[in-house]
Amino acid sequence: MGIFDFFGSILGYLLWFLYTIFKNYGMAILLFTVILKLVLFPTTIKQQRMMAAQSKLTDKLNDLKKKYANNQQKYNEEVTKLYSREGISPTSGCLTSLLPFPIMLGIYRSVIAPLSNTLHCSADAVQQATAYISKIPGVVYTTAAGDFYSQLNIIHNFDALKANLTMFSDADLAKIESFSRGFRIFGLDLLATPQGSSFTTFLWLIPALSLLSGLAFQLYTMWYQKKTTGQSQQMGCMLVMLLFFPLISLYWAYTMPAAVGFYWIISNLTSFVQTLITNRYFSTGQLTAMTEAQRAVTMEAAEAAVKPLSAAAQKEIADKIAASAQAGAANQQKKAANAKKAGNKKKKSGSSSDDSNAYIGTKK
Repeated sequence: MGIFDFFGSILGYLLWFLYTIFKNYGMAILLFTVILKLVLFPTTIKQQRMMAAQSKLTDKLNDLKKKYANNQQKYNEEVTKLYSREGISPTSGCLTSLLPFPIMLGIYRSVIAPLSNTLHCSADAVQQATAYISKIPGVVYTTAAGDFYSQLNIIHNFDALKANLTMFSDADLAKIESFSRGFRIFGLDLLATPQGSSFTTFLWLIPALSLLSGLAFQLYTMWYQKKTTGQSQQMGCMLVMLLFFPLISLYWAYTMPAAVGFYWIISNLTSFVQTLITNRYFSTGQLTAMTEAQRAVTMEAAEAAVKPLSAAAQKEIADKIAASAQAGAANQQKKAANAKKAGNKKKKSGSSSDDSNAYIGTKK
């Protein structure tokens, strides 16, 4: 978790800044997720551009595959040349597609480990505090995960634990106390766990909305794929994508503190909206058309930038072309004359041979 805590610690500064403005952790998570989606949006557009560029080469790649079906090495060489001519790097989108993963896990770590990654309390103090509460029966309520959410547990039980949290400085205690007051949004306690809460707390809405938002996102993605390509994934793959991730989010949102489930809901909704915008204004077909239009404009600009030749230069080029044409015609005439001369010699030689044979026959 070290690398993800590194990202979480950096992103935690933004989360804490937003919290100081609204004094509400739910609003901070909402705006926090939206801002990060906006920051990462250019990477999504770049991925779309790469997909558009790749789709343009599909027919050419298929032709190369047929032509060099029995020569894999030659096929690879020709594919490399094709990418080079088109100015496409097949690996350029890899980093872009992988970049959101550590950032998203960093967000997750900033949510579940707020003392370390959001409030930036001393690591030694946090370790002492988590070790202390792990020995108190009933405090670590997320039993399935052990003390994985112990930092949220400290915030949740801060009023009861405050007198014994002497390992924190006065400034840290003030931040923790302020933080513990801002975990209610829409009447829901984001520090409580749906699994251990009664029906009247309405915390069951967190896992329910997490499931529904995940299903809606997956259904829309599959529908759009079938609409644009005319094809869909195999039924097995569709069921996995449709059910697996939403069900995982349902389980996590039910067994974890509600703050984690709330984050998953906001993440699903913002991803859904981002996908709608991308498919509406930055679809593969639109980006391909934009690229072709840009290329046409570039070519027109390049042609317009070419300076016309002067009359003297044009006459010089015309004279060279005429002289070259005359020289070519003279060469053709010379070749024709030589061929005719060679034919006459051959004919004359053939005639002498016939006369000699006739003479010998007569004399005999």
